[in-house]
Amino acid sequence: GSDFAEGTIEIDLRGRNLPGASFVGLAFHGVDDATYDAVYFRAFNFKNPDIPRRARAVQYISHPQFTWDKLRRDFPGQYESAVNPVPDSDGWFHARIVVTGSLISVYVNDATAPSLVVTALHNRSGGRVGLWVGNGSDGAFANLKISRQ
Repeated sequence: GSDFAEGTIEIDLRGRNLPGASFVGLAFHGVDDATYDAVYFRAFNFKNPDIPRRARAVQYISHPQFTWDKLRRDFPGQYESAVNPVPDSDGWFHARIVVTGSLISVYVNDATAPSLVVTALHNRSGGRVGLWVGNGSDGAFANLKISRQ
């Protein structure tokens, strides 16, 4: 029931250190269950010793057209990134998503620099906000706060 165009969305999240099975995040600018933007985290990649996998810890998507695999294939490294500071893969962490116009910046915990900055891949001016999990995974969510501009 929330409409969000610009501002800040904050939330505490907890995924799990289960490779390929823990995807937690937030959807926004949602039209319906198939059309939305999302920022999500792969907690199992937070501390992955494989540097290319660690660089896939946070991801932006814009469904239905721009799925994670399309973005990775067509724009490698542009819509996903490592997370800094690095949270515990099984613990709670705080995410702050700042949307200003078409610019989306993602901050983790008390970071002053964003872990990910992207330009939105749609022309929607607002929409619903929702909790997001992927690939049949679960997750824990707390302390959702939406500040509109």
